[in-house]
Amino acid sequence: MATPELEGMTNYLYEMGLLKRLPRAGWLVAGIDHPESVAEHSFRAAIIGYLLAQIEGADPSRTALLCLFHDTQETRVGDVPRIGKPYVVTAPNPQVTADQVAGFPDELGRAVRALVDDYEGQDSAEARLARDADKLECLVQAREYQAHGHDVQPWVDTAAADLRSATAKRLADELQRTQPDQWWKAFADRIEAS
Repeated sequence: MATPELEGMTNYLYEMGLLKRLPRAGWLVAGIDHPESVAEHSFRAAIIGYLLAQIEGADPSRTALLCLFHDTQETRVGDVPRIGKPYVVTAPNPQVTADQVAGFPDELGRAVRALVDDYEGQDSAEARLARDADKLECLVQAREYQAHGHDVQPWVDTAAADLRSATAKRLADELQRTQPDQWWKAFADRIEAS
C-alpha cells in the first residue's frame, strides 16, 4: 500500500507525462500538423536557459529548473495560444501548481510552488532568463518549421521582440542568420574531410 506522500508524487509524475502528448497549440494555429509537445518545448528551453545563465552570470541550474517547471500547469489548463489569450481566462499558474502538488509532503510541495512563483514573479535574474529561454525556444522551433516550408515569421518576430537579456537578443539575431540544418552539414563536412 502506497504512503500518502508517495501517492501524491506518483500521481504528479503520471500527470506530467501528459506534457509529452500535449501539442503546443500555437503551432496548430500556424498550420503545423504535428507540432512539438509541451514537454519537448520545456526540454530545449531548459538547455537554452542553462546556457543563457552561464553567459549572464546567473545560476544555470536554477534557470534550467525554472524552464522545466514553467509550463507544467498546462496539464490542467491546456496550452492557450496567444490568439486565444484575450478570450480565455485560466487559473493563475501558482494556483494550478498548488493543486497539482497538494498531495506532496509539505517541504516538497513548497519547493515546487517556489519555483513556479519565482518564474511567474519574474523578480530574479534566473526567472527573467528562463522567460527568455522560453521565447528563444519558440524562435528556434519557428526557424525549424520555416525550414520545412511553414510561414511562421510572425512567431519569430514576436519571440525576438519579447527578449530582455543582451545574450538572448544576440542569440536571436544569430539564430535568424543561421539555417537550422547548418550544424549537421558542418559536422558532415568535418567527418568527410578526416
